[in-house]
Amino acid sequence: MFQHAPPDYDCPLCAIVAGRNAALPYAQQSDVVLRAGGATAFISSRWWPNNAGHVIVIPDTHVENLYDLTAELAVPIHEAARRVAIAMKHVYGCAGTSTRQHNEPAGNQDVWHYHLHVYPRYEGDRLYELQGHLTSPEERAPYAARLRDHLR
Repeated sequence: MFQHAPPDYDCPLCAIVAGRNAALPYAQQSDVVLRAGGATAFISSRWWPNNAGHVIVIPDTHVENLYDLTAELAVPIHEAARRVAIAMKHVYGCAGTSTRQHNEPAGNQDVWHYHLHVYPRYEGDRLYELQGHLTSPEERAPYAARLRDHLR
């Protein structure tokens, strides 16, 4: 319906679903923490200063944004997000969790595959005030391992 990906778009999130590493700086297979029922969850390559190890959940089927997301695709995404949020509470010891999702350039979407962010939250973390930064696969590895172990 409302598409913004260029015609030759090489979707980095489809690469993750297909078992390949996405082009840097995006996710690598080592970042994947859950594959379940049509959804994939992985540690994000962009972190906020007080919210390390946040997770992105995507449908295994390529859809660009919320407008194209069917109920059939949405259910596994939200079940995976729920499982990830509970795992974060256990392994990160966070005080809460938040989800966030963006659509179209004006909505701050910058990857043309629907994705839902799940953030660990802490008192006074200022998540919505601070800027994120890119991380390396080595920085993400311990977070991915802890979540993966809990989600098994």
